[in-house]
Amino acid sequence: MAERGRPRKGAARLSPESIRAAALAVTDAEGVAAISMRAVARRLGVDAKSLYNHVDGKDGLLDAVAEHVLAGIVLPDPTGSLEDDLHAVAHAFRRAALAHPQAATLVLTRQLPSPAALAPVGAVLSVLCAAGASPEEAVHLLRALLALVVGTLLRETGAGPAFGAGDTDAVAHRQAELEQSGLSATAPFLARCDHEAEFAFTVDFAVAAVAARLRRDR
Repeated sequence: MAERGRPRKGAARLSPESIRAAALAVTDAEGVAAISMRAVARRLGVDAKSLYNHVDGKDGLLDAVAEHVLAGIVLPDPTGSLEDDLHAVAHAFRRAALAHPQAATLVLTRQLPSPAALAPVGAVLSVLCAAGASPEEAVHLLRALLALVVGTLLRETGAGPAFGAGDTDAVAHRQAELEQSGLSATAPFLARCDHEAEFAFTVDFAVAAVAARLRRDR
C-alpha cells in the first residue's frame, strides 16, 4: 500500500498552479460545495493523496480558489479623488468576483493573508488615509465599506435577492404578492432587482457617507 502523500504515476505534473486551476474548474462547473480533494484529483487524473504534497487539504483548495480570483482584480491607479478612487476599487472588486460567480462566496468570506488578498484592502486604506483619515479611522471606514459592498455582492451571487427578481414573469408575480401584503406604493420597486444598478447605488451611498464623515472631521 502506498504511503500517504506518495504520488501515483502521472502525478509528476502536479503543482500548486495546476491544482488551483483544477479546483477553480470544479467550482465553476459544480459550485463550491463540490470542491474536495477527490474531485480535484479526478479532474487531474491522479490519486487524491498526491495532492497533499502541494496543498493542505480542502481548506487549502478553498483558499487557492479565492486567491486566484482575488489575483484577477485589476486595481486602478489612484487619481487623488476620494470619490473616484473608492468607486473604481469597488467596481474592480465586483468584476473580479463576478468573473467566477460560483467562487464569489469564497472571495467574499474567506480571510486570506496573501498579497493578492490584501491588495484591495491596502488600496482602500491608502485612499482613505490620503483623504485625511487617521489610520484607526481608515480601518473603521474600510470595514463599513466592506460590509456594504460584500453584502450586496453576496446577494447578487446567491440564490436570489431578498426582494425582487429580474425575470418579467417573476417580477409580475412578486409585485402582486407585495401589493396584497399592503405594500402597494413600493411594490413595483421591491418586485424588481437590477443587480448592477443596486451595486452602483450602494457604492454611491457608501462613498458619499465616507466623504461626508471626512469633511466633518476636517
